[in-house]
Amino acid sequence: MAATVFYLDDIPEPGGLAVLDGPEGRHAATVRRIRVGEPITLSDGAGVLAASEVVATGRDRLELKILDRAVAQPVSPSVTVVQALPKSDRSELAVELMTEAGVDEIVPWQAARCVANWEGKARKGVDKWRAAARSAARQSRRAYIPEVAELHATGEVLELVRKVKADNGIVAALHESGSARFVDLPLAEAGRVVLIVGPEGGLDDSELCDLADAGADIVLLGPTVLRTSTAAAVALGALGALTARW
Repeated sequence: MAATVFYLDDIPEPGGLAVLDGPEGRHAATVRRIRVGEPITLSDGAGVLAASEVVATGRDRLELKILDRAVAQPVSPSVTVVQALPKSDRSELAVELMTEAGVDEIVPWQAARCVANWEGKARKGVDKWRAAARSAARQSRRAYIPEVAELHATGEVLELVRKVKADNGIVAALHESGSARFVDLPLAEAGRVVLIVGPEGGLDDSELCDLADAGADIVLLGPTVLRTSTAAAVALGALGALTARW
């Protein structure tokens, strides 16, 4: 089994010593009860992976000897998910699932029919999503922690769509009214894919028109209607099989 992954901003070269403290050290030493001699994989969350061995433990901290160090190459195409805010009880679940499924960037979106409203509390919401992404990345042993952008309004989402299309990327708005199928898009040829997931109430007609005008493809993901909290993870799984990501 691969060693557990923990995140550390600055990882020494092989032979050096690293100290894992703060929330990561507390989780490793107190929650996981990791002991001297156990192997741990360290990552900076930006591609660096380092094999290490625990040489000392303390309260909420570990000392580790770096044995080897490498850089994981990013997968292609990169995938951004524009996620309309789910209801609070499923909000962080959506982030966890898409992180485990391999998302590279997450853009929270205050869509017209969102039940959740982050007005006046966007900072708190974004911080929760970033913490959920970090935790899920650790669980799935990822070398890259997905970036979580600031809360986007619809106008900012449309700007993103135009930019990605200008760079020859693919933008797929997942919706049950789509006349085209997600699997028929030229995904394997793209350098970047953006998935747009609507809220529980769905994308409204004006949003669908604006997204299509900006260049997005309105597509049907599959034969069933998915929850907003699971749609991105399902689409990422399909992308893994349809492209070189897997």
